[in-house]
Amino acid sequence: MRCVVFGATGYIGGRLVPELLDMGHSVRVMVRSPGKLDQVPWRDDVDIVAGDVTDPQTVAAALDDQEVLYYLVHSLIQRDFVGIDRRAAQIVATAAATAGLSRIVYLGGIIPPGERLSPHLSSRAEVGEILLASGVPTVEFRAAVIIGSGSASFEMLRYLSERLPAMVTPRWVRNRIQPIAIRDVLYYLARATTLGPQVNRSFDIGGPDVLTYLDMLRRYAAIAKLPRRAVVPVPVLTPWLSAQWVNLVTPVPKAIAVPLIESLVHEVVCGEHDIADHIPDPPDGLTGFERAVELALARIRDFDVPTRWSDAATPGAPSDPLPTDPDWSGGTLYQDVRERHTDADPDTVWQVIESIGGEHGWYSFPLAWSIRGWIDRLAGGAGLRRGRRDPHRLRAGEALDWWRVEYLDRPRLLRLRAEMRVPGDAWLELSAEPEPGGGTRYRQCAIFEPHGLSGHIYWKVISPFHEIVFGGMARNITGAAEAQARS
Repeated sequence: MRCVVFGATGYIGGRLVPELLDMGHSVRVMVRSPGKLDQVPWRDDVDIVAGDVTDPQTVAAALDDQEVLYYLVHSLIQRDFVGIDRRAAQIVATAAATAGLSRIVYLGGIIPPGERLSPHLSSRAEVGEILLASGVPTVEFRAAVIIGSGSASFEMLRYLSERLPAMVTPRWVRNRIQPIAIRDVLYYLARATTLGPQVNRSFDIGGPDVLTYLDMLRRYAAIAKLPRRAVVPVPVLTPWLSAQWVNLVTPVPKAIAVPLIESLVHEVVCGEHDIADHIPDPPDGLTGFERAVELALARIRDFDVPTRWSDAATPGAPSDPLPTDPDWSGGTLYQDVRERHTDADPDTVWQVIESIGGEHGWYSFPLAWSIRGWIDRLAGGAGLRRGRRDPHRLRAGEALDWWRVEYLDRPRLLRLRAEMRVPGDAWLELSAEPEPGGGTRYRQCAIFEPHGLSGHIYWKVISPFHEIVFGGMARNITGAAEAQARS
């Protein structure tokens, strides 16, 4: 069938596209920034349309001549995500009906009956209702915690288990949860194309185990061969306070941790398994919690994590012009440029450049980077804990600590855009060019576009540290390349 995926740069969408291609479907994706897909392995197998779910014209263009729409978009980290998601769903529902689609497939969350919902769950339910009322046959899959390498829920569980031998926990850790493996979510999504036109409803989907979050923490520790975790229950930790703790201890920022935890305040257990009447369970059965964790950890060990929760695009990111581009509107722009010659060949220098961040660090004054990362986490930013998906290879659009890979021209140029909390926009460019007489010219450029007076003050305050941070980075990157060449 002809399938169009909205949200292909996100965690679920990026894994669903190859599943659909393997089943023989033709796939179109609509993304705000097509450049984010330049390095994904299925890039040449899909039709890419640039657009946004809040733009009726680009939505209509993306749906033209398609049959099945996968709607996997959520504006969670934006301030007015409820209003944005409502408007986007209404635009998509109207466009889908006008285009004559045969099916809409949507992934939401399990809705506990008779309880006051968090804004996050309430918004997911509202989007489902809008799509179900579109006039186009719609299936809404409702899932609780998704267990898979790179998912926000799994990362939160993993880091809480691994970094805290003892935990002070709120009451919600004893609520029942029915987690589901990412492979089973993809199984249901991919086979939704087989549903008949009479199916227009929501289905709860979950794995075979019903556990408390405390059970999940302890079982993860056992699977990962960690000592048994000591837990001290307290009645006073609200979801908001819990999210601040998660923000400090795990890579998941509080903008995402808050709605995740607000969902766990409810018991999220499947109320039915009616989907089995339309899509049979996988041949080997649904994946249990322990097996899902083992599979996720195996992928992490093998550096085989195709998508992560941090891959989702943020408005105003890579599609915006760099302030040094000729068509930029102008204004104050600060730059710190460092160039060094090295005898190492360009390929070796590039290997060091592309491996930067994560476990390899930033090649200068680690304590300063660490302190700045903690300050950013406290301010609600990304901090340094997001790490990297693969220790040696990057791709456009992915998160790298508090940066996002905006542009990648291998093996010549890497451009990172800052997602830390600063009063302006910041970029870091690293490049390697062969020298006519041999060796490599390494170039490093930090760019800052200030917003308001605070932005100018910020740059002036940190400028005295640039020689230590940026100068040290240039020296150490070329030094690492030379050492690698010698070895």
